[in-house]
Amino acid sequence: RKLLPLPWLHIQDEVPDGVVFLKGRTHPSSKPTRAVISRALSLGWYHRLVYRYPVQCLRRGYFTFGPATLRSGDLFGFFQKESTVRGLDRLLVYPRIVSLEKLGLPSRDPFGDLRIRRHLFEDPVQVLGTRDYAYGDPLKRIHWKATARLSRLQTRVFEPTTTVDLALFLDTRTAVLPHMGTSEQLLETAVITAASIASYALRQGYRIGLYVNESYRETQRMIKLPPSDHPEQEVRVLEALAQVQGWPFLPVEDLLNSEGRGLPWGATLAIITAAPLAPVLASLHRFRRAGRRVALIVVGSDGPQLSMNGITVYRVSEQLYRQEHDALRLLDSSSGEEH
Repeated sequence: RKLLPLPWLHIQDEVPDGVVFLKGRTHPSSKPTRAVISRALSLGWYHRLVYRYPVQCLRRGYFTFGPATLRSGDLFGFFQKESTVRGLDRLLVYPRIVSLEKLGLPSRDPFGDLRIRRHLFEDPVQVLGTRDYAYGDPLKRIHWKATARLSRLQTRVFEPTTTVDLALFLDTRTAVLPHMGTSEQLLETAVITAASIASYALRQGYRIGLYVNESYRETQRMIKLPPSDHPEQEVRVLEALAQVQGWPFLPVEDLLNSEGRGLPWGATLAIITAAPLAPVLASLHRFRRAGRRVALIVVGSDGPQLSMNGITVYRVSEQLYRQEHDALRLLDSSSGEEH
């Protein structure tokens, strides 16, 4: 926006190394997981240039572009000026969604018959009122404050519910021992499994919730999406899963114990984990003994077969991620299109 031209202008933009630039050449950066793309140009008076860089996204993730450094000066190089544009642009790449058959799960009612919607459950979270105690009422339903106030035993009356909820608990821990680090193949397979189950269940009429034992990127807020059948729930789930990094903030059994109690009584609680340790299995058994519907999805073909009394167990091979990744590369190379 000035009369004088810029004889030369050098732009150096910081970009993620997780995306492939189909035009323009990137160079390694001193920062991990980052790269640099540079361009030298000149600008005439009142001149504007727009450069477009098509990129190819072969992996899901949360990618940031920027900051950018600009350097310019006079024609002879006597005077130079440098400026940094610190604004960031962000790109979310959703995880792949595959059929339940590819996961190795039955495509028909993997978590129970939806006809259960016609039956009424009592939701222990929603207390409708109290009534006089009747012989056979469980002691845990006694309302002690009302009993003391009325001087006779009172039993809680819960509000009935007909909803069918599926709460997915994603464990981003992929190793049995902490020093073993994170397995990309196991983590990505677990994310694909969560995304695929959520997409399928929403189409089948479930209300879907997602709980992950780590936080959103750039915040300390845990990933918690209460069960919902809102039209945007799938987008919310995919956006959350795109930000998973494999840095668990707390054990998934702690997340299950804290969040599972507040879920509706008829909800199914499903844990997706590559590390089914004893505390995880113990938590599932406690919920099962309390009358809750639970399921376990184990990611990875290694490890002993798990025998869980009354608990549905599925196993998803970690080869799923590699197969989907290779298929995506093959598709892109055969089509010749820029995405």
